[in-house]
Amino acid sequence: MEQSVFGRTGQRVSVCGVGTWQLGADWGDVPEAEAFAVLDASLESGVTFFDTADVYGDGRSEQLIGRFLKERPDAGVLVATKMGRRVEQDPAHFTLDNFRAWTDRSRRNLGVDRLDLVQLHCPPTPVFSSDAVFDALDTLVEEERITAYGVSVETCAEALAAIARPGTASVQIIFNPFRLKPLDEVLPAAAEAGVGIIARVPLASGLLSGRYTKDTVFAENDHRTFNRHGEAFDQGETFSGVDFATGVEAAVEFAALAPEGATPAQTALRWIMQQPGVSTVIPGARNAAQARANAGAAALPPLPESTLEAVRELYDRRFRAEIHDRW
Repeated sequence: MEQSVFGRTGQRVSVCGVGTWQLGADWGDVPEAEAFAVLDASLESGVTFFDTADVYGDGRSEQLIGRFLKERPDAGVLVATKMGRRVEQDPAHFTLDNFRAWTDRSRRNLGVDRLDLVQLHCPPTPVFSSDAVFDALDTLVEEERITAYGVSVETCAEALAAIARPGTASVQIIFNPFRLKPLDEVLPAAAEAGVGIIARVPLASGLLSGRYTKDTVFAENDHRTFNRHGEAFDQGETFSGVDFATGVEAAVEFAALAPEGATPAQTALRWIMQQPGVSTVIPGARNAAQARANAGAAALPPLPESTLEAVRELYDRRFRAEIHDRW
């Protein structure tokens, strides 16, 4: 699979990674055997970037990845985890002592002495302006608890604040054909600073797969049911913040842009991969077939300019007024 240089780390990673929120919780149940099948299919397909978090299944996702990679010590996978969502979202909790405790837990879960990449997990906005927070992250690097650090953000303003910090290796941000604002400033700023961009929620919680109708019902323990209006966490995490019915209609239009032999989901992933400044995209998968299909998007030829223009027109017509200024 095509590789890219991952921000300031200098390490090379696959342009398509895998997100493992599904393997922990909030997307319905995924049996352990199925979770390992997803990781195995991803690795076999050339994926070398696994994204997880300490809060996914309260550590289940990290533990599964740790067990999986223990049997494959030469896999060459960069594991990116996150911290900070297991406590009340108060900036006062983001201290060096807590960072040490949180990373120690993740190191145990993953079975490693040093974490490849730790990201602040969409912390409260004031955290991004705290020198003490970034000094503490630098200390974790100096203490060899972590190799590098980054941030996962909700807004473009938060992303720009993190990019301005000299130690930030990467920024993880929601970016897909239904969420174009990062194109305005974030991607250019990251490219100029040498900061990696991890594109998350790349299929708008599945909308861009084109498989849903307005009558689709999700499981009660699926965030697409319980967080549709931001009841549990930021609304932008679910369907990229767009109205579900509008998203379903737009997904039909987007599906018509898919080139011959490609699914709508693969087309969305290919679109993200070819945007300048993107290091890797992290679609989730509930089974091995989905994982292989996602990775297959990296083998598609670049989409033509006409498709890129059509995506912009679709966004402007369907979503810009509703969401562009929110995130």
